Amino acid sequence: MKIYHEKDADTRILKSKTIAVIGYGAQGRAQAQMLHDSKANVIVGVRKDGPSAKLAKKDGLKVASIADAAKKADIIHILIPDEIQKAVYEKEIKKFVTAGKTLSFSHGFNIVFKRIVPPKNVNVIMVAPKCPGTEERKCYLQGFGVPALFSVEQDATGDAKKIALAMAKAMYFTKAGVIEATFAEETYEDLFGEQTVLCGGTAELIKAGFETLVEAGYPPEFAYFECLHEMKLIVDLIYEGGIGRMYDVVSNTAEFGGRLVGPKIIDAGTKKRMKTALKDVESGKFAKVWMAEYAGGMKRMKKWRADEKRHQIEKVGAKIRKLFEKR
Repeated sequence: MKIYHEKDADTRILKSKTIAVIGYGAQGRAQAQMLHDSKANVIVGVRKDGPSAKLAKKDGLKVASIADAAKKADIIHILIPDEIQKAVYEKEIKKFVTAGKTLSFSHGFNIVFKRIVPPKNVNVIMVAPKCPGTEERKCYLQGFGVPALFSVEQDATGDAKKIALAMAKAMYFTKAGVIEATFAEETYEDLFGEQTVLCGGTAELIKAGFETLVEAGYPPEFAYFECLHEMKLIVDLIYEGGIGRMYDVVSNTAEFGGRLVGPKIIDAGTKKRMKTALKDVESGKFAKVWMAEYAGGMKRMKKWRADEKRHQIEKVGAKIRKLFEKR
């Protein structure tokens, strides 16, 4: 697997191009600012007079409606949420996706599941940082970048790869290293990771541990510290040097207990269910369920969010975190 760095990319290809960043959420704001600060010609496409438009203007960026930004752009970089991309594309962007332009994304969901089907005479690329937008920006301001994936789904002009790498370099991703992937690879592994480990798996593991201690009579404050607060410290160690580094730092008792009991909690049954989750992602089943949820008003999502707010771990956590606020 080749990792591309600074010498493999040339930002001069962007000098004659206008980049429309569609959306100004966490990713949109970070990427628009990084591209702008690297001297790319950036215009932010958002709802007229909305809060995002005001924020982008405050940040010193040129702002236009989504349609006007798409019309003016050579590169249309779509960074609005997955669930609304299709509707916005059809209504405001599609008519301006003309021959020779580049349609760009940071996640392949809508291309892979054919919710957006671009014409054959445009480039379709992806530049996907493996990091939340706020952290990308912090890293950029420190003079470095975060790792990223890039992909070329369609190369209509013959230089789509150069454009993708140039965008990655402008945002400093090539300082850390970027890896070429297919749209499908990025989409499937991203959805799988979010569901089973990063978001879903981690949150449910934390809550299950908390509930087990509280139900056994332990104070919820203790349970919070043990199952949620210390999670960050452990993850930081793993991030720093891998699982081995974490086990090097914790006590021998913690290591022995973790190695003994961990595989009994996350066992073969867990992995079997993970494989089912991956198949649901790859087959498009998850995408259909999610888009149906969105189309139906996100009733389950709203209930889950409400239930989460009422969970004891959230109430206890809010009180404990206030104790650590600077006074």
